[in-house]
Amino acid sequence: MARTPATIRRLPEKSVEDRAVIDAILDEGFVCHVAYLIDGRPVVIPTLYVRDGDSCLLHGSTASGIAAAARRGSPLSIAVTLVDGLVVARSGFESSVNYRSVVIHGHGTVLSGDAHARALDLMVEGLIPGRLADIRSPTDIELRKTTVVSVPLDTISAKVSAGPPEDDIADIGTGVWAGVVPMTTTYGDPEPSPDLEPNVEVPDYLTTLERS
Repeated sequence: MARTPATIRRLPEKSVEDRAVIDAILDEGFVCHVAYLIDGRPVVIPTLYVRDGDSCLLHGSTASGIAAAARRGSPLSIAVTLVDGLVVARSGFESSVNYRSVVIHGHGTVLSGDAHARALDLMVEGLIPGRLADIRSPTDIELRKTTVVSVPLDTISAKVSAGPPEDDIADIGTGVWAGVVPMTTTYGDPEPSPDLEPNVEVPDYLTTLERS
């Protein structure tokens, strides 16, 4: 795939062009923010997504603004951010977060037919691996109510910020604590639905669920 790196002007030293690293960031996340134009006004919407090879699949309703924007050819901008820790510095200026982020620019295509049905299956399996085998297939009405927009990973940029604070030399040795507070995404114990039938056990893929 021919990919055009987007220009990073702020902290370019944190930019990443390794496609494997970019794919790993996208695969670990599942919520993105999508920006588009409507009547000349910028709009940003959070939505679920999944990476499908060289494309990013965006989930939404048929009447969603993202789908409408894709149909009329509006450019889209997609941002995915994973926060890995609080960087606690000896000054507010140097305090920040450790993060991994990807930004995608492009135009979207509203999927239809078999491509649409396959994309919805990928959404289910991307969010909860193993779930697809347990649930029923979507009805025709559900398919008509749901849209998936595919955006190619052609123009894309990524940044990774990691490590301890970079305090000014004059601030070191002042007796103020500095370091990093790590942050991770964890899952709690599955909570059964109130209408769950008796003796239905929690699937193993939910008790071992984690983001990788």
